[in-house]
Amino acid sequence: MRIGLLTEGGYPYVNGEGGLWCDRLVRGLGQHEFDVYAFSSGEAQEDAGWVPLPPQVRRVRTAPLWAAEDDGVVYGRRVRRRFSEHYGELAAALCAAADPTTPEADRFTAALHGLAELARDEGGLVAALRSETAVRALERACRAPGARRTAREVRVQDLLAVAAHLERALRPLSLDWYEKDGLGAVDLCHAAAGGVTALPGLLAHHFFGIPLLVTEYGIRLRTHYLTRPDAPPAVRSLLASFHGRLAAAVYRDAALITPGNTHARRWQERCGADRAKLRTVYPGLDAVPFAEVGESPQSADPHTLVWAGRVEPAKDLVSLLHAFAEIRAQEPKTRLRIIGGPSGPEGAAYLGHCRALAAQLFPDEAEGPHAVGDNPVSFEEPGGPGLSTPADVHAGGAVTVLSSVVEGFPVGLIEAMLCGRATVCTDVGAVVEAVGGTGLVVPPRNPRALAEACVSLLRDPERRARLGAAARARALELFTVDQNIAAFHGLYLDIVARTPVRRPGLDDTGAPQPFAAPAEAHIPGHWTDPTLRAVPTWATDAPVSATETAR
Repeated sequence: MRIGLLTEGGYPYVNGEGGLWCDRLVRGLGQHEFDVYAFSSGEAQEDAGWVPLPPQVRRVRTAPLWAAEDDGVVYGRRVRRRFSEHYGELAAALCAAADPTTPEADRFTAALHGLAELARDEGGLVAALRSETAVRALERACRAPGARRTAREVRVQDLLAVAAHLERALRPLSLDWYEKDGLGAVDLCHAAAGGVTALPGLLAHHFFGIPLLVTEYGIRLRTHYLTRPDAPPAVRSLLASFHGRLAAAVYRDAALITPGNTHARRWQERCGADRAKLRTVYPGLDAVPFAEVGESPQSADPHTLVWAGRVEPAKDLVSLLHAFAEIRAQEPKTRLRIIGGPSGPEGAAYLGHCRALAAQLFPDEAEGPHAVGDNPVSFEEPGGPGLSTPADVHAGGAVTVLSSVVEGFPVGLIEAMLCGRATVCTDVGAVVEAVGGTGLVVPPRNPRALAEACVSLLRDPERRARLGAAARARALELFTVDQNIAAFHGLYLDIVARTPVRRPGLDDTGAPQPFAAPAEAHIPGHWTDPTLRAVPTWATDAPVSATETAR
């Protein structure tokens, strides 16, 4: 079958976030064809280029969400009136009640479809979405009777900020992807994320009836809730309403939804997803690079703890350092390796703070008066000496620690489990779902509980080995690439079997041709070969009349 893969800031770009699982999926399903429709996240990402593409990727179409040139379209009076009506309906839906199950959800979807049809007819809406007409329509919706209180309190600068955000989010409406030889030619749209990423799939379903599969390993709506903490309440309220209603529209029209874990599944249900459409598919990791380390747990240093990940405040390394101070008081030989780079400017500042705290808590210690002091906490970068692969990161430690206060699906923890390492982690996000009963789980922001769990494993090597072996077995059963690919292959077949795309077959004159697409059309075999074959003689004979048959 032909799959339209929708991505944003990921595959097929070299430095795309979350693009690795898409690459593994495409390479693992060589029996299908893929058309990739990708949004880039910035100029630097486009300059970096693409990863090598396998032959089953037949076409790649890209579009920047970070910039949009004026399309130069001049709108007549009738078009401006249609735009004002549809945009005003969308704005009114945003200013109404926040419950996505109300009739306002249908109002939002109808307005979105109306804008998409207008953009398709006129060749784009870039200039219209940036116009004063859009800002005035948004202002009328905020001042209208029945609008929510936060919307009524909106100021002029707030209106401009919201209108600018909506213009960026609605840029996919102006693309030329929605043609019969574009998304209309695929059998299935697979969105690698929700929200704006899935918007082209939502429109392909509206225009052509293409079924939509939505995969979310991280909930975009949750990300929007956590961003812009300093924005005015009116801006945050309107933007949350937009992304909430967009998520509800995507979930409602999707044939199936595949959350990456139960934590994401709960978010989707809360946002209006039908429970009958949900199928949990865990992310898949390649287990081969971890085999050597996982099958030789005795190579680990019994006195070393390892933390690995992106350095940022959500990882709560401060609590880990305070916990390590208690661990050192009970087990003086223990060392802590913090392996990871900072995530942006905020992460760099946080890393500097953690280094200063480590130097304060653990002054360089020397074994004698003539020995050089050494700090038991080391900060290392991935890819440094001895850390060329993820397996090397966890190979040197007996216990892997996770101290986060906010976490999605802990991929780093799965890597430690594939290495056969015992784990101590905080109860956040999908951590418990990933670890199961193969690790110790403590409350977040509790250094004492974290220290006690680590000490218990450091003092009990037999228990540590049992937990490590169980963790590796669990990871091999649930979190491998083969499991992920097999799950999506089954879902593709299920969706196409239940909701096939019905395209009328036409003959040379343009008239409908009966039975133009037989049931076996997508099954590999000689009947799909386009070359002409010899026709049996009995099929070319003149038709025999019923009278002759009776004789």
